[in-house]
Amino acid sequence: MYFLYFGQRKYLRYKATLKMKKKFTSFKEFYPYYIKEHANKYTKLLHFIGSNLFLFFVIKLLVSNEMRNLFLAFLSAYGLAWIGHFFVEKNKPATFEYPIYSFMGDCAMYFDIIKGKYKIY
Repeated sequence: MYFLYFGQRKYLRYKATLKMKKKFTSFKEFYPYYIKEHANKYTKLLHFIGSNLFLFFVIKLLVSNEMRNLFLAFLSAYGLAWIGHFFVEKNKPATFEYPIYSFMGDCAMYFDIIKGKYKIY
């Protein structure tokens, strides 16, 4: 019955949202979940570009003291990351449920990409 109404993919997504949300007790426990939510290399690439733009605008803010750079920093970082989630990965960003762990995960993934652990090209 649900297959006819939702379609198979939407039904499975619907069923998954009914499950209880997992509560993580440590970042070490959270990080594998975070990486799973970023399985597509293009999602990682968009996060990486967004993180670099964030750093660029924060440095520009410190040099120029123009507050609009702070807005541009967050707009570029979250904008590109959320484009990756909504249109490439087709999932909900972890930031909505776990903002602190998500920020830490983004930083850890950024350095893992720099170290060559994850391919983004």
